[in-house]
Formats: sequence, structure tokens, C-alpha cells
Amino acid sequence: MVARAFTVAFEGVEARIVEVQCAIAAGLPAFAIVGLPDKAVSEARERVRAALASMSIALPSKRITVNLSPADLPKEGSHFDLPIALALLAALEIIPKDEVDRTVALGELSLDGRLIGVIGALPAAMAAAEDDRSLLCPKACGAEAAWVGATQVLAANSLDEVVRHYTGQSPLTPAEAGEVQPLPMGRDLRDVKGQERAKRALEIAAAGRHHVLMVGSPGSGKSMLAARLPGILPPLSAIEALETSMIHSLAGLLTEGGISRARPFREPHHTASMAAIVGGGRGAKPGEISLAHNGVLFMDEFPEFPRAVLETLRQPIESGEVVVSRANAHVRYPCRFLLVAAANPCKCGYLADAARACAKVPLCGEDYLGRISGPLMDRFDLRIEVPPVAYTDLDLPPSGDPSALVAARVAAARTRQDRRYAAHPEVRVNAEAEGALLEEVAAPDAEGRALLLRVAERFGLSARGYHRVLRVARTIADLDGAADVRQPHVAEAVSYRLAIGTKS
Repeated sequence: MVARAFTVAFEGVEARIVEVQCAIAAGLPAFAIVGLPDKAVSEARERVRAALASMSIALPSKRITVNLSPADLPKEGSHFDLPIALALLAALEIIPKDEVDRTVALGELSLDGRLIGVIGALPAAMAAAEDDRSLLCPKACGAEAAWVGATQVLAANSLDEVVRHYTGQSPLTPAEAGEVQPLPMGRDLRDVKGQERAKRALEIAAAGRHHVLMVGSPGSGKSMLAARLPGILPPLSAIEALETSMIHSLAGLLTEGGISRARPFREPHHTASMAAIVGGGRGAKPGEISLAHNGVLFMDEFPEFPRAVLETLRQPIESGEVVVSRANAHVRYPCRFLLVAAANPCKCGYLADAARACAKVPLCGEDYLGRISGPLMDRFDLRIEVPPVAYTDLDLPPSGDPSALVAARVAAARTRQDRRYAAHPEVRVNAEAEGALLEEVAAPDAEGRALLLRVAERFGLSARGYHRVLRVARTIADLDGAADVRQPHVAEAVSYRLAIGTKS
């Protein structure tokens, strides 16, 4: 007799439907799982055997074969326990085959039959909805999976509850979506004394999702400024929240099934490996750049990151996605993030302070920032120097606008961009506009274009640099509420482009 159940295998943020076939035939007693299972899947037979024994269900003295189809797709993870148990129970005619056939299941089994939460319930629910099936998962995953809304989600505490549901003794109640987590209280920009130019640059970056490089001596406030960037960013839209939550679901970062509208803020240490930053490792998991999707990636001590790691950022910054290629995996993750990089001006950090600088000035500064290659530097729209703040200024009253007021201006600028790019779904913010569309929406007036041409010729701007100045100018105009890009907008955009490095 043969029965089947359905589950998923993950390829990046995509969940592919896997058919779990179970055949019970005469022969020497055996329990085999085939279809490219990894170690966790192969061990499922022992967990399933123990869980069934805890329910007083003994396996027959026959040959049991479980096939995971398609057989050439690698299967990884403990979430195959529940579908294997369902296919086996259906083959034993303990639960109806047709009911199991209409369900996608995932979940890990404990030895006493309890269902343990697993990662990836949200993308699994998406796959189940597309395949017109319901989803069965552990209770711990129900609130997360129910956010999809397009399919019924059944969440159980144990395998015993699953059997009672399928046999009609005690039907499971459909799971309800978790709570929308309240936005955390962001740190206020007014806490930063001075640094008005840096605050202005962060406002522009937040409004148009422009990448920022801050260079300043130790203690000048670079990290403090970056930590306040989430407080001026608009909340995630419904689509963005779902995109981000699917990645976080695969990484096991969703807590209690709740989805947050707060934009991610990731700050990896400079000793992080390439796999940790761009993705990879066992199962080609998402890296920091994907976990920061629709949010902020803050990389402090930027030149201290390994050169190979920094260079791998170039392509994802441009394309908004990263392809993790391994011998047994080829997966694609989205990674539209706002990169904020902070660096000291030199190895000792006191390049501009003659009293504290090392003996290698100024060569140490050139060597240190030289670790950032020209092509990577070219991708920073805003480059600002963050000068040290005198300790005597720390007693001064707060200066500048509070984060709430800046956030309102950023939200208004984002609203203008939403209307502008309504007919271009592939573009959400000014930083993504390119080609003819950019020339159309960011065309400056005659004075602005003349200024930009002079700057491009004098400082040798690359084509990318030229267009990035236009994007920043368009964002500055949006913050001003201006319909057209004018000379003052271009002048301010150019000033940020040339603050550090004039070769791009």
C-alpha cells in the first residue's frame, strides 16, 4: 500500500513543494528514507518510530520505504518529521489518505510525540496557498504562518492532536495571525550634539535610500548617528513587511509569530565572514545583507572588513539581490538595503590632530581608506566627514530637529516617490531609478545641469557617479516639496559626492 503527504524544501526564500511517498511492502523489516535526505532527515525515522510508539502505534514487520520527490532536490532540516509521519499513518490506514493529500505539513517530532517549532513556516504557507492546499504545522509556528491569509493554517501541539483531527474526533481550530509588533521607540537625533551636516545627510539617505559613508575620528559620533537612522525611516509597507518576514522566518528571527513594521537594522562585526555577510554556509542561508532587506545595514570600522567581503557588496548594491552559488546549492535572496558605513580617517584615527596623530601621517590615511576600492567608493551617494565635537559643546542644549519631525519630512518625501513610481513597480525609491526614467524624473533646470556638467568634467565623475548625483538631487527636491530639480538641489548633492574622494 502507498500513501503520500506533502511538505516543502527551501531554496532561498522560495519553498518548493515536496511529495512524501510512503510504501509498505512485504519483506524483511526495514525503514528507509530516500530522495537526497541530509542527516537530520535520515534521523527522522527514529523520531517518527518513537513518536508513534508513544501513541501505542507499532510499526508492522514489513519493509517501509519513504521517498522524497523530486529525488534530485536536496532535502535538509527536521521539518520533514511530520509529513513522513503523516504519510506513514495514511499508509497504515489510521488517517484518511485524501485528507492528508490536501495538506502541506512541516514540523519536528519529539520522542514523546510533541510537535516542535521549525523555521520557514511563512514561506511554506505561501507555497501551500499557491498549490491550493492547507498548511499543518506546530502550534509555535501557527501565528506566523497565518499571516499569509490565502490558505487555512492548522496548528497542533502533538501528533496525537493531528490524528484526532484527521479522524474527526477533535478537529483543529484554524490558527490566527500573530500581533503586529509595536514600533520600538527610536533614539532621537537631538541626542547628538552638533553634526548638523551629518544629520542632514542621514535625512537625505532615509528619504531616498541612498548609501552613506561617514569618516571621522574616534568618538566623533558616527555610531551614534547611525543608531538613530531607524528612528527617521518610515514603517514597512504591508508588502515590504511580508518580504522581510519571509527572510527572517528562514533565519528563525520571528518571535511568537508577530510581524514587525519596523525596518531591520543589522550591524555585523568587522570580523564577520563572507558567508555571514552575503549568505552561504550550510544550506546557503541568508546573510546580513538579506536580513537587512528593506532596512539598514550598518558596517562600522568599514575598512577593517576583509577586502574580499567588501568587494562582494558591489553587485548586490546595484542589483538589489544576491545569488549564493555553491556546489549543491544555487539560491537567490533579495537585499535592497541602505548601507551606512563608518570609518576612521586612518589607522590611528587622528589624522587631522597634529598633537595625537602617528608618525605616518598623511600616508597612513591614504593607505587606510585605500582599502575601500574605487568601484565600491563609487557606490556611496553621500560621503561626509564627521568632525570631532569639543567636550565643551556637550553642555550645550540640544540642536536640530527631533527625530519625529525629521521622520515626518522623510515620510512626505517617500509618499511623493510612491506616486511618482506608481507605474513602475520595480522602482520604489529614487535610489532605484535609472536610465530614461531617471532622466525624466530628475532632469535639472538649465543652471543645475550646467553646474553638474562642470563638476563632472572638473572631477572626472563616472557615469554612475553622474547619475547618483541626479538621484540625490531628486531626493533633496522631494524633501523641499519641489516638483523640479533646481540648481541648489544639484549643488547640495554634489557637495556630498565630493566630500571624500573626488575620483568618482
